Amino acid sequence: MEREQFLEVYRHSLAHILAKAVIEIYGKEVQYAIGPQIEDGCYYDFLIPASVGEGDFKALEEKMREIIKRREDWTREEVSREQALELFEGQKFKTELIRDLPEDEIITIYRTGEDFVDLCRGPHVENSQELMSVAYKIRSVSGAYWRGDEKRDSLQRIYLYAYPSKEELKEHLKLVQEALERDHKKIGAELSLFMFDETAPGMPYWLPRGWKMYQELLKFSREIQEKHGYTEISAPLINNKKLWLISGHWAHYINNMFMVPGLSGWLKADAQIPNVVEDVRELDDPEAKTIEVRLGRETVVYNRENVDTMAAKPMNCPNAMMTYKRTVHSYKELPIRYSEYDVLHRKEKSGQMNGLFRVQEFRQDDDHTFVMESQIEEEIADIMAIADEIYATFGVTYRAEFSTRPEDFMGDIEVWNRAEAALKRILDKKYGEGGYEINEGDGAFYGPKIDLQIKDALGREWQCGTVQLDFQLPHNFGLTYQDKDGSMQMPVVIHRAIYGSLERFIGIIIENFKGAFPFWLSPYQVGIVPIRTEHNEYAKRVEEALTQAGVRVECDLSDSNMKEKIKKFKNLKDPYILVLGDKEAAEQTVSVNVRGSNRQLNGMALDRFVELCRKQNKERNLKLIEEDSAAEQ
Repeated sequence: MEREQFLEVYRHSLAHILAKAVIEIYGKEVQYAIGPQIEDGCYYDFLIPASVGEGDFKALEEKMREIIKRREDWTREEVSREQALELFEGQKFKTELIRDLPEDEIITIYRTGEDFVDLCRGPHVENSQELMSVAYKIRSVSGAYWRGDEKRDSLQRIYLYAYPSKEELKEHLKLVQEALERDHKKIGAELSLFMFDETAPGMPYWLPRGWKMYQELLKFSREIQEKHGYTEISAPLINNKKLWLISGHWAHYINNMFMVPGLSGWLKADAQIPNVVEDVRELDDPEAKTIEVRLGRETVVYNRENVDTMAAKPMNCPNAMMTYKRTVHSYKELPIRYSEYDVLHRKEKSGQMNGLFRVQEFRQDDDHTFVMESQIEEEIADIMAIADEIYATFGVTYRAEFSTRPEDFMGDIEVWNRAEAALKRILDKKYGEGGYEINEGDGAFYGPKIDLQIKDALGREWQCGTVQLDFQLPHNFGLTYQDKDGSMQMPVVIHRAIYGSLERFIGIIIENFKGAFPFWLSPYQVGIVPIRTEHNEYAKRVEEALTQAGVRVECDLSDSNMKEKIKKFKNLKDPYILVLGDKEAAEQTVSVNVRGSNRQLNGMALDRFVELCRKQNKERNLKLIEEDSAAEQ
C-alpha cells in the first residue's frame, strides 16, 4: 500500500474510532455527522449534550486506545435506502445524507464491533489491531456549522493528529509549535502592527507601526513598476450595477460582493423617497425586488429599480477597462500598463476568515496591461522577471501553476484556445515542458491564468502572484486601438499581481521572519537609548542625522532605566539599538546592539553608521551589519 493510501485508510478509520469513543463517553444521544481524513489527521463533527474542552482530551484518547485494544473486526455492508434509514433512525445528520444520495447510488455502511455503525464508502482497516501502531493526539475542538451553513446546527468539530509512527507525530508537533510561535496574528499584536474588531469583521485596522511597513511594500512595488514602464491610476471604490453586468462579475461573483442599494432607485408607486431615512434593513438578497425602510414608527416597502444598485468593488478590472476606454488609442501606445492599489472588498463566510490570510478588505499590487496579441509573450516574460526580483528580495521561492478554462467560462472557445496556447508557450520556454503544474478548469471566468505559489518558512504554499490573459473583458467593454493599417483592433488585457493581496503577503512575511523583518522593511529601524537624561541632546542629534538619511527612528528620551528602554526596543524587534553615553557623545560615535547578536559594536562613527543604514535601505538586503563593519571605518 502506498503511503498516501495508507494515511487515508488509517486516518479515516481513526475518525470512526473517535466517533465511537465520543458516543461511549457522552451517551447514545450524541448526534454524529461526518468524519473525513485531512492533511495531518482527521476530524469528526458532533452534536454533543456537553461542551468538549481541552480537559476532556486525555479521557477521549484513552477511550480510543481502549477501543483499539479490543481488536474488533470492521465489516462492510451494502444496504438499501430503507435499511440505511432504519439503521440511523434518530441520527438526523446521517438520515439527511442518506436522503440526499442519488437513487441509483450503492449505500455502504461499516460496522466496528457489534455496537457501532457508520455511513461510509470506505475503505477501512479490517481489524482495529491494525491501528495499534498508529500515533494520534487530539488537536483541538472548534465550532462548525452543519454543511457550512451558518443557519443550520452548530456542531463541535474534534480534530485529531494522526501519523504512522510516534516519531513522525513528534516531528509534526514540533512543526505545529513552530507555527504557533510564528503565528502572524500573535506577532502582529505583540508588535502593534494591526488589529481586528467585531465592528468590521475581516477588515484589519493598520496601526502606526504596521502602516509604516505597509507603505514600504507599496514603495518597493511602485519603484519596480516605474522602472518597467507602469503608470498608476485610482478609481471609485463603489460602482453601479451596470458596470458589473458588463464585466460579468454580477453573474459570476455576486455572492462575494458587498451591495450598497441606492435609495433613489427604490420607488413607491404613491409616494416620493423621503429625505430622511432612519434605518435601512440589511439586504441579504441582491436580486430581491423590494426593500423595507423604517421611517420613525412606519415601515415602507419600496420597489426595486436596478439602475441605482451599487456594489463595493471586489477587484479593479472593470475600472481599468473604463480608464482605457476614455480615449482612442494607437498601436504605438501599446503596451499600456495601469497599476492600481485601491481598497477592495470581498464578502466571505465568517468561518473562512483567518487573520490577514483571508480578509474582507484588502489591497493588491494590481495591474491591467493592454497589449496587441503579438506582444503577449514579451510582456508576460517581463512580468515574470518582476516576480523573480520581488520574491528574491524577500528570500522566498515560488512555482508556477497553469489554470485552464473553467465550466462557467465567458466567451468563445476558439479565443480561449488561443489564450491557453500563448500561456503554455511562455511556461514551456521559462520552465521547460512539464516544469509546472496544470490545474484543469481552474482559470478565471474571463481567461486562463498562471498562479505563482510561494513557499513559506514552514513549507506551506500560498497563491500570491497571478498572471491572467483576458480576451473577454476587452470584448465586453468594446475596447479598441487603431492598428498601423488604420483598422480598429481589440487589445488583449493581462491582469497581473505579484504580492497579490498585500494583507496575505504581509501575513506570510510576518511568519517567515518571525516578526524580525529585514532592515528596509522594519516599521522602525533604529531605537535610540540615551543612558541618562544628560545624553538626550546627543541622542536628538543622532536621531536627526538618521531621519535626514531616510531612516525610521524611535528615540526614548524618558528617565526610565536604560535596561528597560533596551528591552522595549528588543521586544519590538528593532534591527539596531543605539546606546549613547559620555564616550559616544564626546567622540561622535554610537554603540550598536544588532538584533539577534549578543555582542555590541562599540565606537562606530556616527557618519559610518548612517551610511550603512542608507546603503541597507537602498539595497534592500536581508542581512544586518556584521561585527567587522566597525573595523571598516
